[in-house]
Amino acid sequence: MSSYVTPKTLRFLDELANNNKREWFEANKARYVEEVRDPLLRLVEAFAPKLAKISRYMVADPRLVGGSLFRIHRDTRFSRDKSPYKTHAGISFRHAQGRDIHAPVFYLHIQPGQVFAAAGMWRPPSESLKHVRDAIVARPEAWKRVARACPIREDGDRLKRPPRGYDPTHPLVDDLKRQTFITSTRFTDRQACAPDFLDRFTQTCRRATPLMEFLTKAVALRW
Repeated sequence: MSSYVTPKTLRFLDELANNNKREWFEANKARYVEEVRDPLLRLVEAFAPKLAKISRYMVADPRLVGGSLFRIHRDTRFSRDKSPYKTHAGISFRHAQGRDIHAPVFYLHIQPGQVFAAAGMWRPPSESLKHVRDAIVARPEAWKRVARACPIREDGDRLKRPPRGYDPTHPLVDDLKRQTFITSTRFTDRQACAPDFLDRFTQTCRRATPLMEFLTKAVALRW
């Protein structure tokens, strides 16, 4: 099996973090293409049939522009940090209808010392968030099973008070306060560079299926 993430991938990102300037990147652009971009696009392409077995509505898009692999360029228009490049590679596998409706995603983050997979919804807009909360209230036992199978990441992203319109004494009020519904798995750099990493990532996505299915159906999309 091929390794899509290699020590060269991580080395390039590490060097980019220490040389986050246009001049350096342009001088090393061929390395970026060969060591980061193209191998990760091949990962996306190889993951497509595996993802289809998890859900035929989730998409692995290997296009160079507008596909699953995020651009390396940062949008600095509204940021104090004017560094032009991201120092990680991000890959998002979206729902086929996710462009029109905020839907759950599978996500892979590649960065030296910070490789992880995530699944779920990060800070969805208020309408989608209400749909998820309503689903938790309507199907509390199903949500409990989901939470046991896919521990939700605790990152402090909660309301201090119960959301308006929901019972403050509800037994799942702590979950109703959430603004993000994400489960995640960390990998070592060695695991990321191993020949079986794609299978390992696929297994991680399969384990996240109960959460993804619950959230997807909550926002009225097919799983």
